[in-house]
Amino acid sequence: MSWRHGEDGRVGAISIEYLDRLYSYALVLTGNPAEAEGLVEKTYVHALRVMGQPWPCGNMKGWLFTILRGAWLNQLREPRKDPQMAGTEVVDGAANCIVEPSMCSRDIYASKVEAEQVRWAFHELPSDLREIVFLREYEDFSYQEIACVLEDSVVTVMSRLARARAKLREMLSTAAARAIHLE
Repeated sequence: MSWRHGEDGRVGAISIEYLDRLYSYALVLTGNPAEAEGLVEKTYVHALRVMGQPWPCGNMKGWLFTILRGAWLNQLREPRKDPQMAGTEVVDGAANCIVEPSMCSRDIYASKVEAEQVRWAFHELPSDLREIVFLREYEDFSYQEIACVLEDSVVTVMSRLARARAKLREMLSTAAARAIHLE
């Protein structure tokens, strides 16, 4: 498989399709919106430069995620020359606040608290575990696709994902136990 300019007239549509997902992944990796934007830009510039080469992960989405991760790793290796921006947390927009109209206010509150706890636990994971959870649970990559993006074995991916899920369960159960003691 390869991506050729003008193939079926779909190159522009396909490449833009993953923009938001790539930005989310870059934000998971960097924790900084400005750096995340820069990584996505580097990803598209690189993808355009190597257009026509085979996709190592078998599909465009995996290929773009692999490029983005490589750009991030290269960025980590480079000495910092510019001032660092403080990381900011992404604030939920109004679209994320829309709820089922039939839910009572207690259920809405409980749902919001649970979502905040999961978000907190996710951000507290070590970066390598957070990355693998993001690729599997948010991007719905297969184990093979994750292995390709991370340049690791499927067995390692499965093991790391199991550790990440166990850590999330532990953190969430501890948070739930604390919440019960506070009531």
